[in-house]
Amino acid sequence: MIGPVVGDADRAAAAGAAGADTLSRLLPRLAQWAMRPWQLVRGAWRRSIQLRVITATLALSVVVVSLLGVTLSRQITDGLLSAHADAAVADAAAGIDNAQRQLATTDGASGELRRVLVQIAETLAAGGSTSAASQPLYEIIVLSAEGGQTYRSGANADSVPPALRERVRDEDRVFSTYTSIHYPDAPDVPGLAVGGRIIDPFGGTYELYYLFPLTEQQQTIDLVLTALATAGVLLVVLLCALAWLVARQVVTPVRLAARIAERFSAGNLAERMAVRGRDDLARLAMSFNQMAASLQHQIGQLEELSRMQQRFVSDVSHELRTPLTTVRMAADVLYESRGDFDPVVDRSVELLQAQLDRFEALLTDLLEISRFDAGAAALNAERHDVRDIVHKVVDATTPLAVEKGSELVVDVPVEPAMAEVDARRIERIVRNLVVNAVEHGEGREVRVAVAADDHAVAITVRDHGVGLKPGESSLVFHRFWRADPARARTTGGTGLGLSIAMEDARLHGGWLQAWGEPGDGSQFRLTLPRVAGDDLRSAPLALVPGDVGDGGLGDPSAIGAPYRRIVTAEPADSDGAASPSPVTSAASAPAPQPSAPAPAPQQAPAEEASRRA
Repeated sequence: MIGPVVGDADRAAAAGAAGADTLSRLLPRLAQWAMRPWQLVRGAWRRSIQLRVITATLALSVVVVSLLGVTLSRQITDGLLSAHADAAVADAAAGIDNAQRQLATTDGASGELRRVLVQIAETLAAGGSTSAASQPLYEIIVLSAEGGQTYRSGANADSVPPALRERVRDEDRVFSTYTSIHYPDAPDVPGLAVGGRIIDPFGGTYELYYLFPLTEQQQTIDLVLTALATAGVLLVVLLCALAWLVARQVVTPVRLAARIAERFSAGNLAERMAVRGRDDLARLAMSFNQMAASLQHQIGQLEELSRMQQRFVSDVSHELRTPLTTVRMAADVLYESRGDFDPVVDRSVELLQAQLDRFEALLTDLLEISRFDAGAAALNAERHDVRDIVHKVVDATTPLAVEKGSELVVDVPVEPAMAEVDARRIERIVRNLVVNAVEHGEGREVRVAVAADDHAVAITVRDHGVGLKPGESSLVFHRFWRADPARARTTGGTGLGLSIAMEDARLHGGWLQAWGEPGDGSQFRLTLPRVAGDDLRSAPLALVPGDVGDGGLGDPSAIGAPYRRIVTAEPADSDGAASPSPVTSAASAPAPQPSAPAPAPQQAPAEEASRRA
């Protein structure tokens, strides 16, 4: 079979598309490369006080020195040129008057008149010559009224500006202006042109111009400007050096204090600043050291108090075990024989048995909390399928849900959701979340969802009960906290369940977060890394459910709104400190949403996608 032949036009189009694609990939890199120097300068400007002080000093010094240099150079230039110009105008006016008197006494013919005029000009030019080695004091140019050149001593006639010629022809006065004197075989020099009008006895008009070279004055001005520029540069450098020295003397102790404060905040409470001298910086160092010593003392007291409290709770919990065991044995005997008692004693025995159960649970939770506080909690992580843990908890919680009138709905993926977890602790977390959802769900549906991606496994527990008021999402994990203090714990909770669940999640390096809104219920999300010790960056399930009408986390305005607030319990970082956690929308999650039931063909007895109890 013969395929289609690709023509030159198609090849050119393909080459053009490839070139455009390459250009589109290179342009962002080029822009980033071009912006990198500016970013480096901007970063250095923001980080360094010393750089800002030196830059500001340099800018102000340049401005001040420039204004001072311009002012001084202008005054010096005006002083030199004005004195020389006044003398030049006076000499030129006297020469023009002398030439006019000599020309007025001439009574010869036209040819004789021209000869006399040239003789007068040569005489005036000879007065400006000092010696053969030096430049003449001035040059003489005589022009006729018709524009023709009558006489010039050395400079070209075009050295006279046209504007000066117009003023000389129009008025019978002496005028002057600065110009550039042009020589036939020499470079141009700056000069002063002074001119006036002379009239012969026959009414002929001539223009007599004096051209005074300003070479010496220009050299003097250049020397002065060079001196001013040199002094200005040296002054700017000196000011910058002074600014650097002063800023260094101030910034160095501040930087030292910042480094010591960082080490102090990292736990090195014995860090102190070196005190040198008796100036303000020394007082700052002394004040800092006093503050550090006071903080160290107070922190030591608080640590000792915390250790005493933890030891007290642990000791009391352990010591209560023995009498509680004795009381339990006696209560069991009474409970087994309650049928022989009258109704009042029978009821008392039942209450005693229930409160002993709750007391034992409280002691167990207190012991667990004391282990977390003492840092003795250990993680026995093994690979488990999180779906099995969820099904086990749901099966155990089903009788309570039936009693409360709630329906448990489980959404799990068909594929295994494997993760390295401590099954006992994860089961305890999920059980706390499910039991709380049933207790506060007001007989409505409770949905438990599981999803996984390449890096994390997430479990969400959603109820449609009373919900959480703004700000309560960060309080539910506090010990012994209740949303409604008047609300009784009908399931016998101890008030430590969510606190222990948070510690268990942190022990796994995971997140435990809460969302709630009055009237729309609440949702808790547990996110765990697939591999123990990995850092979490996102969750496969959204924290905000998609059925609240705001698009979940896709709408940023929902975060922090007055009555639609998300307060995240900060996941623990590697050293156990709280750090903000990212929240992803359900649109980016590869797992199905909890509100979307799995297709019927994927349901199986062992791996069902939806179970209703």
